[in-house]
Amino acid sequence: MSRFILTLGFTALISAAPSFAATIIPAPPALENKAFILMDYDSGKVLAESNSHVHLAPASLTKMMTSFIVEQKLLKGTLKEQDPVLMSESAWCRGTSAESCMYVPLNSYTPALDLLRGVIIQSGNDASKALAEHLAGSEPAFAEVMNGEAKRLGMKDTNFANATGLSDPNHYSSAADLATLAHAIIKDSSKYYPIYSEKEFTFNNIKQGNRNALLFTDPTVDGLKTGHTDDAGYCLTASSKRGAMRLISVVMGTSSMQDRADQTRALFNWGFSNYETALIRPKSQELSKPVVWFGQSDHVSVGLANDMSVTLPRGEKDKLQISLQLATSLDAPIKQGQEVGKIIASLNGQPIAEQALVALQPVEEANFFVRMWHGVKRFFSNLF
Repeated sequence: MSRFILTLGFTALISAAPSFAATIIPAPPALENKAFILMDYDSGKVLAESNSHVHLAPASLTKMMTSFIVEQKLLKGTLKEQDPVLMSESAWCRGTSAESCMYVPLNSYTPALDLLRGVIIQSGNDASKALAEHLAGSEPAFAEVMNGEAKRLGMKDTNFANATGLSDPNHYSSAADLATLAHAIIKDSSKYYPIYSEKEFTFNNIKQGNRNALLFTDPTVDGLKTGHTDDAGYCLTASSKRGAMRLISVVMGTSSMQDRADQTRALFNWGFSNYETALIRPKSQELSKPVVWFGQSDHVSVGLANDMSVTLPRGEKDKLQISLQLATSLDAPIKQGQEVGKIIASLNGQPIAEQALVALQPVEEANFFVRMWHGVKRFFSNLF
C-alpha cells in the first residue's frame, strides 16, 4: 500500500522530472513511421514517442475532430439525432476511388446520427462535408470551428483547413495533438464513443466495414480512427483498455494498412507489459480538514477537483508515497474550488506527479465579533 504523509506549509511547485531508476524498462519497439505516441489515458503520461509534435498531414484522422464537434452538439441539444441533413452537390460523393464515401444520394436528407456513423465507421467524406455545412454553413466556416475547438483542447500543433483530411498545405496536426483529441472523445463523448468500435455500417443498402483492423483481432481495442492519403501515408489512432488501464496510441506515416495495425499492436503490448496506472485519490473525496480563520466554519473540507492517477513501472505501485502540502494559513472567505495546497506522489524519493488541492465547499466570512476573536487567538498562537 502507498504511504500517506501530511505536510503543512505550502511551498513552490516541484518540477523535478519523474525518475524510475529502480526499475529498468525495455526500450519501446522500433517503428518505421513518420511519428508515433503512446499515452496513458488516466494520467496523461506519455510512455513512448517519436516526432510526436512534428506537423504532419493527418488524413482522415481529421474526422475525429469533425465527429467530436458533432457529438458535442448532440450532447448539448443544439443538434438532434434525427435532424435531417441535406447532401448538397458540394458535399456529395460521385463514387470515385479517390475518396472514402458513405454514398448518400444527392439532394437527399439523412438523420444526423446516421451521418455521424458514416463519418466514424465508413470515413465518409460526403458525410463529413454535409455535417460541416449543416452546422456552420460551409466547410471553410466549419474548419474555423474545428480550429477553435483545437485551441480549447490545447492542440498547439494543429491547423484544420477542411472537415475530411484531404491534402492541403494549411491542414496539419501532430501525433501528440491527435492523442489529446482522442482523449477528449473518450472522456467527453462517452455516450457516442461506442460507435468508434462498430465494425460495419449499412446505409443505402451498401455495407461497409470499419478500416481499423484491430477491432477484428483485439477485443481490448474499442476505437478510434484510420486515415490514409498519399501525403500522410497510413495512419491510425487507437485506444485499448485492459483491466482498469487504458492506453491511447497514434501512428502516422506508416507504409501500409498492415503496418499501422502491427505497429499499434506492438505499442499496446509494450505499454501494458511494462506499466500500470494507479488511482492516487478520487475527485471530491475529503483528504484533509484544515483550520480556517475568520470564517463561519472553523474548518474546510479539502480534496481534488479531478481524479488523480499516476502511471509507473509495473511492480512499483506499493512504493508510492503520497503527501499533502497545505497553505500555512487559510483565511475566509474561501470559494468552492479555490486552490489551498497540493498533493504530491513520489516514487523512490522523487516526485512523479502533483495536483492542486481545492476547497470542496465554500466558507463564508464570519461576523465582526468572530473575526475579532479569531484575530486575538491567532496573535497569541503565533507567540507560542
